[in-house]
This record gives sequence, structure tokens and C-alpha cells, in this order.
Amino acid sequence: MSESLRGQFLIAAKRLRDDNFYKSVVLMLEHGEHGAMGLVINRPSSIKVAHALAGHFNLPDTEDVVFGGGPVEPSALVILHDDSAFQDEGPSVLPGLFVGGSPDAFERVIGEAAASGSLKHSFRVFSGYSGWGAGQLESEIERGDWLSHPACREMVFYEDPYEIYDALLQRFYESNHILPHRVKDPSAN
Repeated sequence: MSESLRGQFLIAAKRLRDDNFYKSVVLMLEHGEHGAMGLVINRPSSIKVAHALAGHFNLPDTEDVVFGGGPVEPSALVILHDDSAFQDEGPSVLPGLFVGGSPDAFERVIGEAAASGSLKHSFRVFSGYSGWGAGQLESEIERGDWLSHPACREMVFYEDPYEIYDALLQRFYESNHILPHRVKDPSAN
């Protein structure tokens, strides 16, 4: 197996037409010999976080929405956050960026953010995740379905998630180009 993609973004190549991943960006949480998993970070849903967690917590209604993390276990909720108080739940994905699934992490991170009226901690809640069996992701990358780019916190919590794909694709081409990605006048060739 090649080097781990943990802490990287996978950017769907333009040729990838799978409905689950068309124009998606996946933050890789795990990648090893037994498979890989990540969260699609640019698919907000219309479901508000307070509504999704209503049976578990009494949270104020905010504009925060649940993101579709991927097609695997769509009823499972995961929180991606920067609250270092919960760093013991698992290793950080990026420096200062953690994955949580415990009720305490959900209640504290979301509750504090909602109560303060400003974001004390940045967070995103995801429904489901993206997963690959052993060797599956490597085959898809070899086939040209995915582009890999170093992940950054800024893009994970980007204000407009619908702009993430184009912004990261542009960054990828800028850092991996020999010739310009877009030629202004192809007749000058």
C-alpha cells in the first residue's frame, strides 16, 4: 500500500460521475491496509442540527445544518470540531481538528456554540461517512477518479460549502501544474 491519505482531501476528478461523489471533497479520517474512511465536507443538507439531535439534546434552533458525510451508515451522526477538551476521543485528523461521536462531545461543542451566540468552537455535524474496503480506494485513485491534496482546517469549515470543490480543484491544479490548467486563448497554441 502507498502512503496513508489520512489528513488529506480527496477531490473527485471531473470524470467521476458516481452520484454519491460527483464534485465532492472528502476529508480522509483513516487510511490503511484494511481500508479507508472519510467525510464529504461539501454536501450540506436541509436538516438543521437542532432537529437531527432533538431526541437526544435540547439545543436552540440555529442555522447549522447536517452535512451528508457519505453513503455508509447514513443514520450515524459524527461531529468534526476543534474543541481540544475532547481530543482524547481519538487522534486529531489535522492539528487541532477532532472527530467526535460521544454524546458529551455533541452536547458540549454544539451547546456552547449555540449558547454563546458566536462560535467558541467550530464544528460540522455529518450524517454517514464514506468508506472503502482494502485496496478499493487505491484502485479508484489509480483509475483517475480522485485527486489528493493536503487538507486544511480553513476549507473544512469554509463559509460557503458549495464553493469548496472549485476552490480546492483550483488549488490542486496550481500546486500540480506544468502547464496552466485553463488556457485563455486555445488558438494561440
